[in-house]
Amino acid sequence: MEFKDRTLNCSDCGQEFTFTSGEQEFYSSKGFENDPKRCPDCRNERKRDKKKRGGAKTLYKVTCAECGQESEVPFEPTQGKPVLCRDCFENSKSRRPRRERAII
Repeated sequence: MEFKDRTLNCSDCGQEFTFTSGEQEFYSSKGFENDPKRCPDCRNERKRDKKKRGGAKTLYKVTCAECGQESEVPFEPTQGKPVLCRDCFENSKSRRPRRERAII
């Protein structure tokens, strides 16, 4: 596949930026299907902001579906899907049958 430089608009600052043929080749080699939404400056700024925050995640308060204990999880629970506390989750993992691995 032949790649040609393309001009895109940044979703953050609105400026035009060039999505070079080399970048397109790299994206393709990694299996990325979508074009970048942000220009290199905005991408770098976002990376710096993430490092400043230390990768802090938002924790969501939930009630364990198994034991009823209050707990916090690092993902937003989906309505109608049970959420387990750490202890109940670990216990449920130990009760699951292990999958056999093929030895090659």
